[in-house]
Amino acid sequence: MITHNTNEAAKRSQIKILGIPVHMVQIPDVVSLMTDWATHEQERPRWIVVADMHAIIEAHKQPDFRAMIRSADLTVPDGISLIKVARRKGVPLRTRVAGTDLMKAFFRQTQGTGLMHYFYGDTAQTLAHLGLKLSEEFPGIPIAGSYSPPFRPMTTQEDEAIIREINQARPDVLWVGLGLPKQERWIYEHLDRLEVPLVLGVGAAFKFLAGTVQRAPAWMGELGLEWLWRFVHEPRRLWRRIIIEGPQFVGHVVLELSGLRKYS
Repeated sequence: MITHNTNEAAKRSQIKILGIPVHMVQIPDVVSLMTDWATHEQERPRWIVVADMHAIIEAHKQPDFRAMIRSADLTVPDGISLIKVARRKGVPLRTRVAGTDLMKAFFRQTQGTGLMHYFYGDTAQTLAHLGLKLSEEFPGIPIAGSYSPPFRPMTTQEDEAIIREINQARPDVLWVGLGLPKQERWIYEHLDRLEVPLVLGVGAAFKFLAGTVQRAPAWMGELGLEWLWRFVHEPRRLWRRIIIEGPQFVGHVVLELSGLRKYS
């Protein structure tokens, strides 16, 4: 399914990084737009992509994934590498829009409004811890439900059943934590069947908020060193992204910024 960018998102400034449009927004901007989308009746779900260097490289390498990302309603810059590229292109972004920080800011901003949340992805253990942690930090947060999908392809019956469950729970926001690009592909393939005002993929944010994986200290994030922290703690999962994709991204960006190559 291909969606069309909304007027709200189209009005916001954006730059292209390796041909991928990224909106030049900060967390308060995104929270404001999310609140508007979640609290007003929508013709269809609004979809926000939280894009980092890995997302840009995946989109660059895979034309079908690139088309998916481009069809989202809003693509926000996660990762210090995207912030540095934006600055090089003349947009003085102050900080990144990390999934974990975005979730916390949104929960804080909408606390007491009755907005319902559904969490799809990760393990049952992580989801259980997530529910407890959120209830402690944001008392009374309405959780419509959660689901940990199996670590195998789901059958058609299972897939239809979980979509029915999500729709019957009537959440205002569907948070998907399957990791990129799996979560974006899942959202894209199910968007036309979801009866949810707002959906977004937030990668490892479930683990960080649940406390099952320790997030890098704030100072490391501010210095752009969160990748190093995560590599030390999860080398088997992240080695390819850091050792192979990192240099690839830098090389492509240098070619783009120098004008030696154009990306479309």
